Amino acid sequence: MDEVNSTESSQEVSNDESPLLQYVTKVEKPAGASVKSGGNTYFKCNYCDIVLMGSYSRVKTHLLQISGKGIRACVKVSKSHRLEMQRMHDQVENNKLEKEQRSQIPLPPPPPSREILISPFRRQEGSDSSHSTNPVDAKRRKVTMNTTLKKAFQNNARHDLDSRIARMFYTGELPFNFARNPHYRSSYAFAATHSIPGYLPPGYNALRTTLLQKERAHVERLLKPIKDSWLENGVSIVSDGWLDPQRRPLINIMVVSDGGPVFIKAIDESGEFKDKHYIAEVLKDAIKEIGHEKVVQVITDNANVMKSAGALIEGEYPKIFWTPCVVHTLNLVLKNICAAKNTEKNEVTYEECSWITHVADDASFIRVFIMNHSMRLAMFNEFCPLKLLQVADTRFASVVVMLKMLKLIKRCLQAMAISDKWASYREDDVGKV
Repeated sequence: MDEVNSTESSQEVSNDESPLLQYVTKVEKPAGASVKSGGNTYFKCNYCDIVLMGSYSRVKTHLLQISGKGIRACVKVSKSHRLEMQRMHDQVENNKLEKEQRSQIPLPPPPPSREILISPFRRQEGSDSSHSTNPVDAKRRKVTMNTTLKKAFQNNARHDLDSRIARMFYTGELPFNFARNPHYRSSYAFAATHSIPGYLPPGYNALRTTLLQKERAHVERLLKPIKDSWLENGVSIVSDGWLDPQRRPLINIMVVSDGGPVFIKAIDESGEFKDKHYIAEVLKDAIKEIGHEKVVQVITDNANVMKSAGALIEGEYPKIFWTPCVVHTLNLVLKNICAAKNTEKNEVTYEECSWITHVADDASFIRVFIMNHSMRLAMFNEFCPLKLLQVADTRFASVVVMLKMLKLIKRCLQAMAISDKWASYREDDVGKV
């Protein structure tokens, strides 16, 4: 290198898959720079000192002087150095391709084709017997018809495409239920009916950036007529808390009107103390974003902190009401009935409904007795196609649902209890003791 000693000046360690990183230096975010799409990492070219924001693909485009990407090409890199960089880049791409080819597992072979046999002795209409009994002509007709049908239906190509789609599901751990997605089927149907030479499906970056932004803008355009009606008809803000798969506490904000529900946003509450003041501020921000003149009421659950936050909202916005969730109220009522507590305030309810609590406890005992032992569970699955359900705090009327399911599988449990397998299992269990 007669222009730039790249390995000494670069702070970004290059690797086998990104060899051109040795020709740039990772720098801090410039003062006044705004975060844009494409990443938030900044690189400075070791040749022209231009600062680039983004990923390795932008570094490659800049150094190799690739046009049509919207990135300024490096004007100070020499032709010899650029050719050397191109050689390194091509070598990495070839290595990736060879690695993919080595790791590829061949697709399942297509099923053997069924030949359509035409008897050489079958008399054809409009022909004499000398032509219909010629075995050579019959063989030619058989080969021609089979070839024509194969070309028309493309059975081998269909089988190959099915195998590739199936492998995509298996290697990507996609749920089989995804095959019922209408957009999954329509996308392949569109590709089959439109000839698009050289088309490649969108990649990782396009799906999470440009295409996602386009889809969101399109959805916003579709929602505009609904949002325009909010001022005339009024809306209800509905909020509830939940946990995502990473166990982060989130608050959902939705707007419900005559036009239907519209999701507004989800707020990450990690590290926040969720008292009445914090909840009230979250709801106030939602009211300001939508417009207080459009909001009629705010709906939350019946938790004490939500009641207090609702009182703060009503104090600041006299025309906006706080309304407890009816479904949550009914769920609390059913919990009080199905799991009545023997307290002084709950004496009447406990006296009238305590038998339901005992029945629910017995049902829970039966479930635990079966589910906590592999042999019992195996016998239960053999006698019953349905599953035992348990009480869940996040499910509506889960005690009622559990008892209903137990009633449905009553005969299965009886058949299991009087079976020879159950008797032998009990004897073995006694013998172990």
